[in-house]
Amino acid sequence: MGAALGSVLREAGTVVLWASSGRRAATALRAETADLRDVGSVDELSRRSELIVFVCPPDAALDVARSVSGFEGIFVDVNAVSPATARAVAAAIETGGGRYVDGGIVGPPPWSPGTTRLYLSGPAAQDVAGLFASTVVDARVVSGRLGAASALKMAYAAWTKGTAALLLAIRALARVQDVEAALLEEWNTSVPGLQEQSLRAAHSACGKGWRWVGEMQEIASTFGSVDLPAGFHHAAAEIFRKAPRLDDAHADDQTLERVLLALPMRIVPCMLGGKGWFRLDRLCPRGDLDQTCDAWCGCDSG
Repeated sequence: MGAALGSVLREAGTVVLWASSGRRAATALRAETADLRDVGSVDELSRRSELIVFVCPPDAALDVARSVSGFEGIFVDVNAVSPATARAVAAAIETGGGRYVDGGIVGPPPWSPGTTRLYLSGPAAQDVAGLFASTVVDARVVSGRLGAASALKMAYAAWTKGTAALLLAIRALARVQDVEAALLEEWNTSVPGLQEQSLRAAHSACGKGWRWVGEMQEIASTFGSVDLPAGFHHAAAEIFRKAPRLDDAHADDQTLERVLLALPMRIVPCMLGGKGWFRLDRLCPRGDLDQTCDAWCGCDSG
């Protein structure tokens, strides 16, 4: 997402910098493909920039913001965080003299028109929206109030990603109770398309779920902050935490099977020769429940 946003701004005539220090080769390749200018370190990027667009996993948001302490330009936070986290990031930036803009992205990386909306809020939101005028990013100012864009993102993702986790949990339940075939038949009769949606949910959970754990926790926090039940999305976080981590190259027709095996908290006999039972709460890396790993074994064999 960061490389795509950088590419959009560069094509609009903005000089876009990035910092390669400590980054992986895959990140460097994305930045090179987007034709971004490498300045080495985060300190140098902060010193030379007028505006920073900030994209990272939600649980790292505050630490990354603190890493540019003293930046005096506009800091655009487009991470999937709660309004409370957005306000904490804003405080870190504004204490150092910067101007904070709250943002939230809906849609995929913006490589083509009509796919990606950038919601913005805060006093400087309109200035940022202007940078994306006439680009493939549809920038929309929600409010002059900090936290509004994050609240919108939380509400949106609460449905799209939260229901994906719920579908996977439902299929796992039906399988354990040996009613999965009957459930799928009923879905095909009364809710056409839900079976295919659960397959897409499994692919997303394996490819992106590890990044969504923090997002679900931020959503839970957002619900709790207004006295609504937070448990829905704490549970969604647990579903995504348990999903096997695969890239697109390894996601295939068996991906759903791997997810459904990984979700239940199974009690199985020890296969390592020790006495006792242990709980297996994720799929064995070797791919099946008959070959277990002693790292998860609670019996006397260790």
